[in-house]
Amino acid sequence: MDFQELIARRQSVRDYRTDPIDDADLARVLEAARLAPTACNKQPFRLAVLRTAERREDLARIYHRPWFVQPPWVIGVLAVNDEAWVRKDGKNHAEIDAAIVMDHIVLAAADRGLGTCWVCNFDPIAAREVLGLPPNVEPVAFTPLGHPADAPRDKIRKTLDELLLK
Repeated sequence: MDFQELIARRQSVRDYRTDPIDDADLARVLEAARLAPTACNKQPFRLAVLRTAERREDLARIYHRPWFVQPPWVIGVLAVNDEAWVRKDGKNHAEIDAAIVMDHIVLAAADRGLGTCWVCNFDPIAAREVLGLPPNVEPVAFTPLGHPADAPRDKIRKTLDELLLK
């Protein structure tokens, strides 16, 4: 599939089938995360790959929507702040790098016909507790990963002219 077609096809899925995901598809999505670019190639991130059947209650503490635990997997992207490149003005790029990783995950999933939904509206305290995170590791985003049950919707986006700085 052409890259422009892929980014046009990717959607935020909020209804999943419970069908299992092929191991090869999961591996391909995780490999895309591993290959994501990071500032100075510091790779200041970790992935929490959680099987929903085994962690349903824990995951519901992190994010309370029922569709979050419908598919077989949830992936969390975590920033490791003390491993990140820091710009000379003090700007730490761990969260930016984690966002790039999440983008690679959702695009790789779409390429395999899988659905995702970038979730940032989660409970960070619960995420920290459930995952047992040390203070230097920050949960940045989570996504369910599974086969979409909902139909694709039209994307509503601003025009390019509205987005260009003038």
